[in-house]
Amino acid sequence: MTRHLAEFLQYLRLNRNVSPHTVRAYESDLSQFLDHVAARAGIKRRDVRPAALDRHAIRGFLGAIHADGQSRATSARKLAAVRTFLRYLRREELIDGDPGALIPTPKREIRMPAHLSESEMAVLLAAPSADAPLGRRDRAILELFYASGLRLSELAGLDLEDVNLSARMVRVLGKGGRERLVPFNTTTASAIRRYLNDRERMIVAGRGSAPVAKRSVRSRPGGRIRDPLFVNYRGTPLGTRSIDRLVRRYVVACGTRLGISPHALRHSFATHLLQRGADLRAIQELLGHARLSTTQRYTHVNTAQLLEVYRNAHPRARGN
Repeated sequence: MTRHLAEFLQYLRLNRNVSPHTVRAYESDLSQFLDHVAARAGIKRRDVRPAALDRHAIRGFLGAIHADGQSRATSARKLAAVRTFLRYLRREELIDGDPGALIPTPKREIRMPAHLSESEMAVLLAAPSADAPLGRRDRAILELFYASGLRLSELAGLDLEDVNLSARMVRVLGKGGRERLVPFNTTTASAIRRYLNDRERMIVAGRGSAPVAKRSVRSRPGGRIRDPLFVNYRGTPLGTRSIDRLVRRYVVACGTRLGISPHALRHSFATHLLQRGADLRAIQELLGHARLSTTQRYTHVNTAQLLEVYRNAHPRARGN
């Protein structure tokens, strides 16, 4: 079974055009599933046979996840990974039937995406110092996050050529290799322009202080060498972890609510557009969602806002 899992992950990389992050998530979820099946049978994972991955094994796995206190969303994600793996095994004629199709998907809780109000966003955007190169870089990052609603990985993956300052558009390579164009505002364009001079100096300084071999940059799809938009003080690409840390640091510094991550800036972008009358389909395109149902969760945020307005404004709603 270890070999079958490795071949499946390779199949995902080569044929499904999924991101490395998605491949790692599949590997983690399926390893947990196979370990569960092996433990119940009292054998090692490598000795698990494809025929043992039946609906009873899947139900037992989901029951263990529930007993461990994990959310229904987590159960649904792991079940989706198991189903995809079993369909692959069926296609390879290693199992008969499709046992994953017999298991209903756990209903997900409707959770309000964490987001900042417009006034809280204004405070956060003003937090980086305009007097220091890294402060100007961080201001450009925060501005672009809020202006475009990019995912953390999308922003970290931007190259200089992806940003058109005169047209105020950014080209984004999203999930599944789907490319989209997203507009941004003049404030963001100005912040990026101010940062670009600092960026050039960081890159030049980095070239003078580090051997070329240590500054190698991964190529993009198609073999093109990356020219990252956002770099650290050594002139090397700013990774997702570094960007995540700097966003959280500014959130804490300006006293904003806890639990605000880079993804919460994406939620703030979508929520504020919806509150100001933007069409849900347009928001879907801007966010790069494959399904409208993913975007529709923001309507629940708007409904919560309407309820709050009603309770505060209607003369007979107070106290109820």
